[in-house]
Amino acid sequence: MSVTELKSAKSGASTFVHSELFERTFREGMELVELTANYLDGEGRERSKELGRDSALAYASISMRLTTQLMQIASWLLVLRAVREGEMAITEAAESKYRLGECEEVKTDLRADGMPESLIGLVEETRQLYMRIARLDESLFKFGERKESQTDAAGQQRALFDAFGQAG
Repeated sequence: MSVTELKSAKSGASTFVHSELFERTFREGMELVELTANYLDGEGRERSKELGRDSALAYASISMRLTTQLMQIASWLLVLRAVREGEMAITEAAESKYRLGECEEVKTDLRADGMPESLIGLVEETRQLYMRIARLDESLFKFGERKESQTDAAGQQRALFDAFGQAG
């Protein structure tokens, strides 16, 4: 990351962590973590006992993936809150170990697999939040990685959208 890119990332991240958008995203993420934990420890546990063997295995796999995604979301949000509170430098928060990983998509039709509607709703809500945070992570911290891919037409178009503040 060049000095200019680092300054831009620091400025953008600093602005973001002090914004209402960050506050809302933080609250939404933590509420979703709590809601999911309560579901999986309560109603979800009871509902999983009603499933057949194959569906119960699928349920376990889905709930583990869901928990992993939520922990990645919570970790990302807590790192940025540490930046906001002055407990961590933006340059440290920009390190690759704090970046979001790829979101593993659910490849099956959860309804056809007999999954409870409550679980399906949590999976979808988590996926949407994860994708939104991944876009934020990309725009705040991955400048150097993006510059390398801007030799193609799509990369150049993204660079123009980024430069002029339009969605791409």
